[in-house]
Amino acid sequence: MRTLYDVQQLLERFGILVHLGKRLWDIELMTIELEHVYTAGLLDAKIYVKARAVLHREREYELRMQQKNHESSGKQHDR
Repeated sequence: MRTLYDVQQLLERFGILVHLGKRLWDIELMTIELEHVYTAGLLDAKIYVKARAVLHREREYELRMQQKNHESSGKQHDR
């Protein structure tokens, strides 16, 4: 379990498909769905922890990219 695609494939095994149109929203909904699958007892704790770490990493990356894009667009407007 190393990539967001891996987490998507894991959730798909339980019939959960996520596509909201924005990557950050997808990650947040996948986190919620992963939690539901885990609390239902359908997922091993080791796999859950790995998938949760992937989602956390990807969410942090998306937030950094949004911040970077927001800052760079603000500089263009200042000119």
